[in-house]
Amino acid sequence: MLKLCGFPFLLLIHSAVWLSVEGLSVSGPLKDMDFSVQEGGGPRILHQFTLEPPAVSFRMSGEKAGIIDIEPKTGILYINGSLDWETKPVHKLQVESLDASGRIVQGPNAVTIYVEDINDNPPKFNQTRYFGVVRQNSRPGKPFMRVYATDRDDPTTPHAQLSYSIFHHFPNPYKEMLFQIDNATGEISPSRTGSYYLDPQKQDTFTLVVSVKDMGGKTINAFTSSVDVIIFVRESLWKAPPIIHVKENSTQVHPVNISKVQSNEPGVIYDIFEKEKLPRLPFSISENGDIYVTEPLDREEKDTYTFFVVSKDDTGELVDKPLQIHVIVDDINDNPPVCQQDLTVVEVQENEIGGSNIGTVFATDMDKKDTLNSRLRFQVQSQEPEFPSKDLFYIQQDTGTLQLTGRSLSKRESAKYFLKVLVTDSKFETICDVEVHVIDINDQIPIFEQSDYGNVTAAENIPKGTVLLEIQATDGDEPGTGSSHIIYQVKEGDPNNTFIIETDSETNRGFLKVNKALDFETTAVYNLVINATNPEPLVPSVQYNSSSLTTFKVFVTNVDEPPVFLDPVYKTEVSEDIAVDTLVMMVEAYDPEGDSVRYSLEGDVRKWLRIDSATGQVYTAAPLDREKEEIYSIEVVASELNNANQRSRVSLVLQLLDVNDNPPQIATDHPTFFCYPVSGGERTLIRATDADEQLFYSKFTFSLANEMNARNNWEISKFNATHAYLSPKHANFEEKTYDVPIILNDNGNPPLENKVNLKVSICKCSSENSCFIEIDPEHSWPTVGQAVGTLLGVLLIIGAILTGVFCHMKHKEKNEKSHPKDAKDSAELNRLA
Repeated sequence: MLKLCGFPFLLLIHSAVWLSVEGLSVSGPLKDMDFSVQEGGGPRILHQFTLEPPAVSFRMSGEKAGIIDIEPKTGILYINGSLDWETKPVHKLQVESLDASGRIVQGPNAVTIYVEDINDNPPKFNQTRYFGVVRQNSRPGKPFMRVYATDRDDPTTPHAQLSYSIFHHFPNPYKEMLFQIDNATGEISPSRTGSYYLDPQKQDTFTLVVSVKDMGGKTINAFTSSVDVIIFVRESLWKAPPIIHVKENSTQVHPVNISKVQSNEPGVIYDIFEKEKLPRLPFSISENGDIYVTEPLDREEKDTYTFFVVSKDDTGELVDKPLQIHVIVDDINDNPPVCQQDLTVVEVQENEIGGSNIGTVFATDMDKKDTLNSRLRFQVQSQEPEFPSKDLFYIQQDTGTLQLTGRSLSKRESAKYFLKVLVTDSKFETICDVEVHVIDINDQIPIFEQSDYGNVTAAENIPKGTVLLEIQATDGDEPGTGSSHIIYQVKEGDPNNTFIIETDSETNRGFLKVNKALDFETTAVYNLVINATNPEPLVPSVQYNSSSLTTFKVFVTNVDEPPVFLDPVYKTEVSEDIAVDTLVMMVEAYDPEGDSVRYSLEGDVRKWLRIDSATGQVYTAAPLDREKEEIYSIEVVASELNNANQRSRVSLVLQLLDVNDNPPQIATDHPTFFCYPVSGGERTLIRATDADEQLFYSKFTFSLANEMNARNNWEISKFNATHAYLSPKHANFEEKTYDVPIILNDNGNPPLENKVNLKVSICKCSSENSCFIEIDPEHSWPTVGQAVGTLLGVLLIIGAILTGVFCHMKHKEKNEKSHPKDAKDSAELNRLA
């Protein structure tokens, strides 16, 4: 009891008294109780149990930790020290009350003390230093290592919630960090900048100072720890292999491994996709990045392939940038030479000298160009016939160029030679057929059958195309060739190409024809010199001579020809208001034979013109009117004075130019009316028109005549250059037709003015806003009422006619009854009645 009366106990008692004074419920009967007590904090009273007779004291047992106890007499439950959550977070006790004999009166009752954690432990990393390796071009945000720290505080509270961050970054050559850390997991990954810039050639080691804070890093009072993280940068494993070479037509068992790729990340999924659209892509890739060719390749079908390899994670997202793979198909000699032509035909003239190139044999090889596999060699294997010698031809082994070996060929010896040319590559050989045609040389000139074909007389009006002469020359060269074909030409005597000579290609016969009209007055006689040549040039040793020339004369006889006008048509412009007897133009014609010419007009239906028969001067004979005919076309006839039957015609066209000679009018497109009664605000559009050309007015001017009724009743307002609005000025109009005097001006030069009385009807209108206007019956269809009246009249006339006929029949009937000599009996008489 003395110990209980010591300082701690007195302090506790003091606290209890104070709590009671303050009115707090810290006491009560014995029962099960729970308490929450923050760790640390020193001695404190938790509760006071009150005694209930016959109980005189309390006793406590259980997890006291040496500092939890109860004062037996007063029942004060207290802690005499500091609790530690990290040592024991829960203390379970039992309390019972005893009587004076020490027997249990009540209890035991459970008392549980829950220790509340406070943030009294800093976080700690599980290593003193960390090391990691990252690959160049690794995905941003993909972790390659992690750091880990623990905190002894209650993990269910913020005291043990840790947050990681990078405190320092050595070195840091860029504004943005090359690495990033997940603040919750401690996983370290490259940032976007790091994924792009990390390069072991530039910097292969980095030191990160990573810090960890408890309280989620959200308060300034949080505990912080840090650790160094050493990161080594390694070269990227994800690289495109060098160009892959695959031999064509491989006999290996496929698929064949040809290369390999490896991602920076493990466990990725590899795939291939095409760069170009192909019927099939003969490549595949395994799950560990091995690339295979799946079938034999043919270089002649396709010599290169390009495709992409990608790596994906299990979500299908790309892990690395696609790699472009290039495959070259290497050639093997698997194609024989091929002749470009089934038969190569070569033509050689007889006079070709030895060594001349006469042609080329072309062959191809589908193997790779500029390699030994496609190198071709040529050799003449045989010659038919072997006359006059068996080695007449030589072929250059690398080019296929054919040459004559030494002597010229003769068509008389052989017109054709057949060669077999052997074409080889390093493995295959092919035979190409060649046919050599020996061509006759042009060593014979054409020779005329006659050196002079005499003469012919032709009238000057002979039709073009008329054959005047047939000529013939012969050529001793091979028929059907350019050496024997003959071309005839007028060499002399025809400077204007009045004649032309055509050749029959089969017979070499020539036909001299009239090419242009003959004119006795210009040329009366043609002394023609005609030559004969070949289209193929003569050999140097042969020249054309007089044997290839002939002569011929053409005498042109005079024919009386009609006059000839100097111009094919005569056209002029005149103003429509020119005076009568004004000179319009002058036409001219001459007679080829020199006779005098007389002129007359035909087709002048309006009698507007006259012509001086001797001079051809054309005058106006009456006023012109453009509005009647703007383009006036007639004919001028020129005839010989001494032979009126010899005549020629030419068109004369007058383009009449407009003058402002027509006053403006109101267009009568539709009747002008207003619906009765006039309500006010109505208007109608009227249009002005003018027969003159549009050139003579830019606009019309509309105004009302200066008359009292007009200006009191009507109003005109401008709409545009050709239209105006007419409006009633009031509503007091009768139902009738009004004459509205309107002044129109066409603003021509000079301007013309016209007063027009426009009839405007004020009339009752239909529901469609159409006017019921009475129309002159002489010039219109009858109205519905008129039609009904007419029909009734016709019906009345027809009724009168029928009545007359009926009465006539009755009268006739009576006469027959009074003389019934033809009636058979009384029954018939009754029927007639």
